[in-house]
Amino acid sequence: MLRVGLTGGIGSGKSTVAALFARHGAPVIDTDAIARALAAPGAPAHREIVQAFGRTVLDAAGEIDRRRLRRLVFDNPAERHRLEDILHPLIREEVRRRLGALTARYCILVLPLLFEAGFTDLADRVLVVDADEALQIRRACARGAMDETEVRKIMAAQLPRAERRKRADDIILNEADSAHLEREVARLHTLYLSLAGDRKRNRQD
Repeated sequence: MLRVGLTGGIGSGKSTVAALFARHGAPVIDTDAIARALAAPGAPAHREIVQAFGRTVLDAAGEIDRRRLRRLVFDNPAERHRLEDILHPLIREEVRRRLGALTARYCILVLPLLFEAGFTDLADRVLVVDADEALQIRRACARGAMDETEVRKIMAAQLPRAERRKRADDIILNEADSAHLEREVARLHTLYLSLAGDRKRNRQD
């Protein structure tokens, strides 16, 4: 199975692109969703996060307050690495478990920190969703969960846009309308099916 690592900066449109691939029948493994599940009460990372950062990161229901935790770790790189040391090994383990259960010709791995977290070994090919940085900020702020200062802190912790593009096998420039995005995903869906077929034939030869 061809494993396509989908990455990009905050607000670039990774989730939208992943959803379009899912409409073509491609399985999607989203590491953001995995991270949220791992940090839920009773889940493996919840106790470790509370032990590391204190009960002040909990909301009234005992769940991790993601915005409060995000502000804490992005103001302090050492604390961000501390959180990553808790989550990343668990995320990697869960991704591998889910990959092992798939039988599709190719799958999409949504890995926002593909390069930064050293997850490149999980992917056979890298797809970068790209957009102008001003547009990224507007999109991220429009969600309502973050202000511009918070978005810029996250961007500063991510790989620069030019470096992501340089490391990509494929790039979708997400600055046009939804029809353009749909055409780009359809094009890559055809490409990935072809590449997956080539890989299978090569293993059989």
